[in-house]
Amino acid sequence: MKDHTTSLSRRKFIQTAATAAIGAPFLVRCAGNSPSPGSMLRHACIGVGGMGWSDLNKFKEHPNVQIVAICDVDADNLKKASEILPDARTYTDWRELFEKEGDRIDSVNVTVPDHNHFPIAYHAIRNGKHVYCQKPMCHDVAEVRKLTEAAAKAGVITQLGTQIASRKGDLTAVQLLKEGVIGKVKHAYLCSNRPGAVENYRLMGPRPAKGEVAPANLNWDLWIGTAPERPYAPEIYHPVKWRAWQDFGTGWSGDIGCHIFDAVWKGLDITSPISVTAEVQKSWNDSPERRSDNWPQGDHITWIFPGNSKTDSDTLPVEWFDGEFYPPQEIRDLYAGNEYPAESAMLIGTEGALLNPHDGFPVLLPESKFTDYKIPVFEAGNHYASFVIACLGGPKTESHFAQTGPMTEAILLGTVAIRVPDTLLEWDAGKMKITNNPDANKYLRRSYREGWGVAGF
Repeated sequence: MKDHTTSLSRRKFIQTAATAAIGAPFLVRCAGNSPSPGSMLRHACIGVGGMGWSDLNKFKEHPNVQIVAICDVDADNLKKASEILPDARTYTDWRELFEKEGDRIDSVNVTVPDHNHFPIAYHAIRNGKHVYCQKPMCHDVAEVRKLTEAAAKAGVITQLGTQIASRKGDLTAVQLLKEGVIGKVKHAYLCSNRPGAVENYRLMGPRPAKGEVAPANLNWDLWIGTAPERPYAPEIYHPVKWRAWQDFGTGWSGDIGCHIFDAVWKGLDITSPISVTAEVQKSWNDSPERRSDNWPQGDHITWIFPGNSKTDSDTLPVEWFDGEFYPPQEIRDLYAGNEYPAESAMLIGTEGALLNPHDGFPVLLPESKFTDYKIPVFEAGNHYASFVIACLGGPKTESHFAQTGPMTEAILLGTVAIRVPDTLLEWDAGKMKITNNPDANKYLRRSYREGWGVAGF
């Protein structure tokens, strides 16, 4: 394994990033819907464990992709990836990967814990690299706004890791909503009550008073990255439970919300919310220690969005339920005689309802009313292939940042509301400011750990 890790200083990296040209060379886009046989995308995988292992294999399968570099802070993950990519150059520090690879890469995927999405993706974009980033796009609202703007300015190809958005179920749901099959939409109910999903949030509480030495395979300092410095502790952070901690993850709504929200957002042409409020698990709310460190095991978020030609009024309520909170029984009863999908979106219209199960196929309700309606069916797409094709000159991606950035902002505003529960927060998207609760604005953007500031942000 060829590890190119060195002692690249943080200050040197920041100085280098500050002078990076936004218009740095990258692949020239050409006409056509698919790459020519000889076209090749030189790709780097940043984060190759967990979901990163899946992303790596998806890119590896594509005949027009050459994975030339891989990076991970865990040597065990890197070793496993190197065994199937023996010619790929290996790195522990993503900053060094960019410094050393320069014009030898055209694109990257960012598949690391949420708190490090922004600095990696932003640096890639500022250097003209195409970016596939796992959801949510970033940890903070302000990061999402900056990354969305940077991608538009640089003109690079982007894709959020909402793989379901390219499959026939979500594509069909979007079309049904755009066509107004259920009439004007009055209300949307989104949920993620996946059995066992809250297990990674159980037993969370005050972090250990004393940490331990990190295992030899893990570079803990690089894993922490922009987050506050915390001592390593086994079993509660790496590799799985980091999502439960406010320092590193965005909770269950931040993680899965991008999947469930996607078709609703696109199908109804939703824009930034007017307000958001959240109800949370009582035991979490009553524990100052947990509230300061963890995300709750359940929450109920309500956004009020501006109405438009697809809605029944001048506002559209959208509710999210997870963990211990479920959609109202009368909403679940609309799917009469069937088990309500644990992860789904239900939209109530003036002429019926649409149920869109996560990674399933939409159902028009009541089914008796739509017996003769021929639902259009789309061919399933491939989220990774569409990114590659777009990078090599094909059509734009399904979940490009201009589309998914504003959606992610709204979802992360929900996580802000979770931290100030039972409080209506009024949102001014233009000023990126909560107008009626100044204290809540501190949750829109973190302070990065010393030495990890991002040039230009």
